[in-house]
Amino acid sequence: MSTASKITLGLTTLSAVGIVVFVHYGQKVEQAAMHAGVIRDMEQQRLKKERQADFEMQRALEEEYRKIQTVSKDTQS
Repeated sequence: MSTASKITLGLTTLSAVGIVVFVHYGQKVEQAAMHAGVIRDMEQQRLKKERQADFEMQRALEEEYRKIQTVSKDTQS
């Protein structure tokens, strides 16, 4: 095997290995970004449910207080 063909084989092999490593790294980065998005969405859903529960509790308290107290609207502006 000539020196030129050995160099060509070596460069081709290194290029192929480099491409495989680069693609693998890119997939890992993309997977991490997607996972972070899922975590962020789950947190937003949890906050939404928590806020909805707080809203419902406040609504129930308001109804309870309206039964006990008379509320008049303030017409002074």
